[in-house]
Amino acid sequence: MVPFFARLQPCIVAKEAYGSAHYWARKLACLEQTVKLIAPPFVMPYVKGNKHDAADAAAICEAASHPSMRFVAVKTPQAQAVLALHRVRDGFIKA
Repeated sequence: MVPFFARLQPCIVAKEAYGSAHYWARKLACLEQTVKLIAPPFVMPYVKGNKHDAADAAAICEAASHPSMRFVAVKTPQAQAVLALHRVRDGFIKA
């Protein structure tokens, strides 16, 4: 994926904010791409029909172009590690 984006002129790359999205956002930002992450609940209203890659891509594109869309800030590796610690702690508390 990195060689593909390295050949592109700087553009906006919209992605759904899933597990490794922050890693890829940091990688693409190093290639001077503008990355916008969208939380999954904000993408779901735009999905038409069954869930598959093409429908997901269309939904993300439509959601990203919506003028009032809220985007997720790209997290640093340290911020992701702290968040993981909090989630593990919450899991221990629940158990």
